[in-house]
Parts: sequence; C-alpha cells; structure tokens
Amino acid sequence: MTRYFHDKGLSANVLAYISDTRDWLLTEKVRGDDCTAAKYLEHPERLCDTLAERLAMLHAEDFAGCPVPNHTEQYLEKARRNRRAGVFDRDMPFSVGWNCEDADNALDLVESHGWRLRTDTLLHGDYCLPNIMLAEWRFSGFVDLDNAGVGDRHVDLFWATWTLRFNLKTDKYRDRFIDAYGRNKVDGDLLRLVAAAEAFE
Repeated sequence: MTRYFHDKGLSANVLAYISDTRDWLLTEKVRGDDCTAAKYLEHPERLCDTLAERLAMLHAEDFAGCPVPNHTEQYLEKARRNRRAGVFDRDMPFSVGWNCEDADNALDLVESHGWRLRTDTLLHGDYCLPNIMLAEWRFSGFVDLDNAGVGDRHVDLFWATWTLRFNLKTDKYRDRFIDAYGRNKVDGDLLRLVAAAEAFE
C-alpha cells in the first residue's frame, strides 16, 4: 500500500521490505513533521481544516489497481475474529458519543448493520495526526499505511474525529471538521457502526 500511495504522490518511496521473523519496511524520508508537532497543535482551527481538506482529497482519488480492493470485508471479519479472541475496548465508542459497555451488543451492531459499509473509497485506514506529514503546512505524505485499502469513508472519518479529540484534548473541533469535509457525506449512524467495529481492534 505504501508503494501504491507513493505512485500517487501521497507517500514515501519504498526502498526495501523484508519479512522474516519480523517485518521491516525502509522508505525514503517524508519531509516535514507529523501533525502532532507543537507548531501545528498550536493552531487547532487551521489544523482541523487541513485535516478535513486533505481527507476529502484522498477520498476523491481513483483507486483502480489498489492491492487491497475490499478493505470492508477484511475489516468486518477482523471484528468477528477479535470478538472470538476476547478483544474489546469499551471506551472506543465514546469517541463518537455512543455508549457501549457490552461486547455482544457491539458485535450485534456490526453483524446486523455491517452490510451498510461500502467499498468505494480509497482509505488511509488509520487517519490520525501522527500519520499525516506536513512541511510548513503543506502536505508532504502519509505514513503508516498498513490498514489502507478500498473501503468505507467512515473508517477514516471515525479516526479523524477521534484524533482531534485525543490530540487536542477537546471535542469542540468535531463539527468544524465535518463541515470542512462535507457534512452531506457523513452519516452519524455509520460512524457509530465503525466505532463498534473499532472496539474490537
């Protein structure tokens, strides 16, 4: 996926990848700093707008030839697999204002409504401030693309709203982000569905 994003001018060139007892990925350096740098966090409105605009641009990209053509299928299956393994973070859904303390209820939501998730958008998959690189406010590349693929935009929207709350220590920029991205493209019910699935990550 890093190579695929690089070919689109969205990530660093891959120099080497070695998979043995551990995986090693060597890339060229991406210019600038990630979005958790103080110089960006000190301007939260601009950072929020930049995050939204960059995500809208990513989601408008052509995804022909993507090596992960069905992120959604893998995403839902991972939730089921992790539920069987006993993985559940009851605090994760709070990031979209949904209270879910029971793993069975969360999985029921995933199973009964997972069909609503589309597979029509190129995703980062972990769209958080540390994974977006800026050089003096100009986008220079994405990092950490192991969850990328073609899936539902609400996965990235969930992580974007989560990271703003987590890194800025407030939820006051959530509406600003959604407006800047395009409120007509955001379904609150699908954000809750993604939150339920993410509780099993």
